[in-house]
Amino acid sequence: MSEDHAAKLWDLLIIGAGPAGLSAAIYAGRGGLSALVLDKLGPGGQVAVNHLVENYPGFPDGVAGLKLSEEMGRQAEHFGAVMEVSEVTGVEIGDGRFTLSTEQGTRQGRALVIASGCAPRELGVPGEREFYQRGVSYCATCDGPLFREKDLIVVGGGDSAVWESLFLSKIARRVTVVHRRDQLRAEPAVQKQAFAQPNIEFLWSHVVTAILGEDSVRGVRVRHVATGEEREVPAAGVFVAVGVVPQTAFLPEEIARDEAGFVKVNAADLATSQEGAFAAGDVREGAFRQIACAVGDGALAYRSARHYLEGSR
Repeated sequence: MSEDHAAKLWDLLIIGAGPAGLSAAIYAGRGGLSALVLDKLGPGGQVAVNHLVENYPGFPDGVAGLKLSEEMGRQAEHFGAVMEVSEVTGVEIGDGRFTLSTEQGTRQGRALVIASGCAPRELGVPGEREFYQRGVSYCATCDGPLFREKDLIVVGGGDSAVWESLFLSKIARRVTVVHRRDQLRAEPAVQKQAFAQPNIEFLWSHVVTAILGEDSVRGVRVRHVATGEEREVPAAGVFVAVGVVPQTAFLPEEIARDEAGFVKVNAADLATSQEGAFAAGDVREGAFRQIACAVGDGALAYRSARHYLEGSR
């Protein structure tokens, strides 16, 4: 099938199969456009690693992130969008088309939606990469069950960090949240749940300076941000949740980005600096990184791409 993908000139190429990309694909399929969605991991994005999504409309009891993303993927395919598990490594622009370089060859399309999302940000401390998958993780849902009845560290203070802590508290003996500030940045409702858990503790105004271990993680070294005092905190696992990095390194210079790497867009139609290319979801500047917003972005990006295609004809 991939050979057919290479030979075809698609109406719409969509990079990323998270909520924004899948939403654009659903609309494109229903609207009669030929749409190819490319993602190196398949449908899901960051949603797939959330054990429970409570703030997406229509699910009063919440819904597993993996289930939600799988249903979105099936819906897109039901309406005719084509999925390809392939990493996009480059984008060329010319002759009224976009040419994507992938591990399976090139793919060409007349319009482009960039919905490549973000990846977890690393701490950048000694031991982090050395002990990756040997006690260091960026996904509690994925790796938490490996640490049943252990002492764990979660680094961060936003929504993601607190959700990770809540999930791990059901598995671990004790969860210590290390946060550089003296209060959390997470939504109040989420904070309330965390403060109510007896096995979640908070280490305020501290940063992790190193992850320690031999064959696997045995703890972290932390430093107080005001006093500079350092000490070690024992733990069998460290879960890092300190933000995200936009996945835009593969984009050409024609598609402008801000200093952090997020794609610059016109807020009215999500158009980028390159005619025919649009950005949706977490990857664009100014995004409110929530599933509902990403879905709306995908729908708007589709509408804008369709208007562009109709005009280009």
